[in-house]
Amino acid sequence: MESITQFFQLTGFAALTWQMMAMWGVVSVLFYLAIYKRFEPLLLVPIAFGALVANLPTKGIIHDGVQADGTVHSGVIQMEVTLSSIEPTQGGNQASVEIHRLEGGLFDIITQGVKMEIFPPLIFLGVGALTDFGPLIANPRVLLLGAAAQMGVFVTFLGASLMGFSKLQSASIGIIGGADGPTAIFTSNKLAPELLGPIAVAAYSYMALVPLIQPPIMKLLITRRERSIRMQSLRKVSRLEKIAFSILVTMVCVLLVPDASPLIVMLMLGNVIRECGVTQRLLQAAQNEIINVVTIFLGVSVGITMKGGSFLQLETLKIIVLGVIAFSISTAGGILMAKLMNVLSRRKPINPLIGAAGVSAVPMAARVAHAEGQKYDPGNYLLMHAMGPNVAGVIGSAVVAGYFIATLSQ
Repeated sequence: MESITQFFQLTGFAALTWQMMAMWGVVSVLFYLAIYKRFEPLLLVPIAFGALVANLPTKGIIHDGVQADGTVHSGVIQMEVTLSSIEPTQGGNQASVEIHRLEGGLFDIITQGVKMEIFPPLIFLGVGALTDFGPLIANPRVLLLGAAAQMGVFVTFLGASLMGFSKLQSASIGIIGGADGPTAIFTSNKLAPELLGPIAVAAYSYMALVPLIQPPIMKLLITRRERSIRMQSLRKVSRLEKIAFSILVTMVCVLLVPDASPLIVMLMLGNVIRECGVTQRLLQAAQNEIINVVTIFLGVSVGITMKGGSFLQLETLKIIVLGVIAFSISTAGGILMAKLMNVLSRRKPINPLIGAAGVSAVPMAARVAHAEGQKYDPGNYLLMHAMGPNVAGVIGSAVVAGYFIATLSQ
């Protein structure tokens, strides 16, 4: 009997907790949504699998470290460093350092892509390579729709602060309203890494639920006549204009909000690779291999943070509720801005449906706006018009994230 007990202690069963088993239910829901409902499967499948691994008694996979403030961080790499010599230089003394041993499990290494802010910008590289900025350049006033769609970010920031979250946590939660998963991950990793798991799950879940969340808001705020507005055809944008636009936006955004540089620079680099016409191999890599590999690693890195002890808390439920509020307000903000623009200028009316595409769920939000428009006028093609504010929303959410990081992380 003693030998059986000793054997049991050596197995993983002895380390199971009720929180782990409860998280298996959460993992099952994520797998169901991803596989059977096809809600953002490219991200939710890796996230769900990472969450499963996080709630199994593994060894050599992931290590936790307790910080000075008592918070627990996953993916801790330990190094043994030796100071070998000190050499005098013109600017002072320079020390030579030798690393003798680097210890860390498989996921400790992978998750460094999030901690070192590598994965989200690489996702933006792929998004830039996949996105046509032409509709935005042809109708630049829709930049206002992308800006207005950030309303939910700021309203939720205030709401989360009133609910007891810190300013850093509130900013990270508010970014969910931008409907941009990589930006939400980038911001929360900077400001509130302890909330990375629930924020990422909420952000990608609501991105997947765009076809369910946005239509009721559209019907509530937009009249039948407004939904049937036909917009003027967009002019053809030259290759030179697109390249110049990417370079100009890079310069302006980096000068205004330097903290948004990693996202903006990689987004615009991807678009220059797309539009220059002489880098087909790089374009194929950015659109396929790079973004696909990074998507796997990013999803698993997020999922591995979803340990039962930290995920199964009241704060997680609050984040999920605040996330849907943020997304709904952002959708309404874009719609109301389009209606206001029609009041101020009636020469070139805007179909308010494309205002909902100001959230940066590319291209899902644009497709939803187009589909809703065709319900009332089958000959009304809004997809390209909606891509303008959709792209503006991507840029806007990155700029807002940079603003929060610059003002709050001091």
